[in-house]
Amino acid sequence: MTKLNDKKNSIIALALVAGMFVLLLVLEAVVPHTSIVFTVLKKGAIYSLVAVSMNLLNGFTGLFSLGQAGFMLIGAYTYAIFTIPVADRLSVYQYYDGGLIQFALPSIIALLLAGIMAAIFAFLIGLPVLRLKSDYLAIATLGFAEIIRAIFQWDKLGVITNGSNVLRKYTCYNSTLFYFAVAGICIAIIVLLINSSYGRAFKAIRDNEIAAEAMGISLFKHKQMAFVISSFFAGIGGALLAMFQYTIQASQFKTALTYELLLIVVIGGIGSITGSCLGSFLFIACSEWWLRFLDVEGAIPLLRPGFRKVVFSIIIMVIVLFYSQGIMGTREFSVSGMINFFKTGGPIGWIKRKRAAKSKKAEVTVNE
Repeated sequence: MTKLNDKKNSIIALALVAGMFVLLLVLEAVVPHTSIVFTVLKKGAIYSLVAVSMNLLNGFTGLFSLGQAGFMLIGAYTYAIFTIPVADRLSVYQYYDGGLIQFALPSIIALLLAGIMAAIFAFLIGLPVLRLKSDYLAIATLGFAEIIRAIFQWDKLGVITNGSNVLRKYTCYNSTLFYFAVAGICIAIIVLLINSSYGRAFKAIRDNEIAAEAMGISLFKHKQMAFVISSFFAGIGGALLAMFQYTIQASQFKTALTYELLLIVVIGGIGSITGSCLGSFLFIACSEWWLRFLDVEGAIPLLRPGFRKVVFSIIIMVIVLFYSQGIMGTREFSVSGMINFFKTGGPIGWIKRKRAAKSKKAEVTVNE
């Protein structure tokens, strides 16, 4: 019976994914390509991938890392450098006589290479850094991200990175389907990893390192594995961001980017893949679309350019205060869960159950 239910849920899930891609095709055919809807969808897909990769490290392995922007930078630059057509290199690297690299790779190979380069850097950095604990690890990885950003802007490496100048004319994709397909495949791989024996080892390290080590789990090996895999997908996310923006520069990958990703993970729920995806799309929709009207001066006396960020900060504070575990907590979306949710009354039933639980808790407290 359980196998039949699992098979049924898998078929329904695949049908929902297929329906989503059909909907995207319809949107691309009907809605103008300049619409803000596509900006939200593309950027939301990119941020979902990077947030999930960060959650793999912070939420599932318990390693507090703040170096995600640095790995995204490596991925973005690797992709851009290796996909600029040879004929355009002289105009892009105009201060460096066309640069050192004089060949171009297919975009898919360059995308994989972006992830591999980020993973190599993560492996080398992880050797000393992963022996640190909690806050010290966060400070070390944050410092790495800042150092990488400074190095990539260094004029001595200009023949490769173009120094402080922008990289452009590399291969880009305008289709929203491409971003969703790449992000979806990468997130599916992460989900499979989390549900494997390696994923269970990551969770054991997160819950109790001493107990995990006593069970025979190699702490350093599994921490390094999680760190490298997370960085690999962050590198691919950086490459997708380079495609989305059409131009790339190291100064764009500031500490604020890492904090945005960390905020998305917290809002969605630390330890929830579904939460990271939902949090990404909500964050991008609010910051890029729904709250844009607050920056229009004149309609309401209080409105000024930048007022959107004030309101957005208040909304985030409310979410964190009333949903301390995030939107999803540690839960995941499942077809059977959604069916049961609507069978038990949907949102109204959920509110009633919450109230009943609170009343029961209050009664127990009074009796004690």
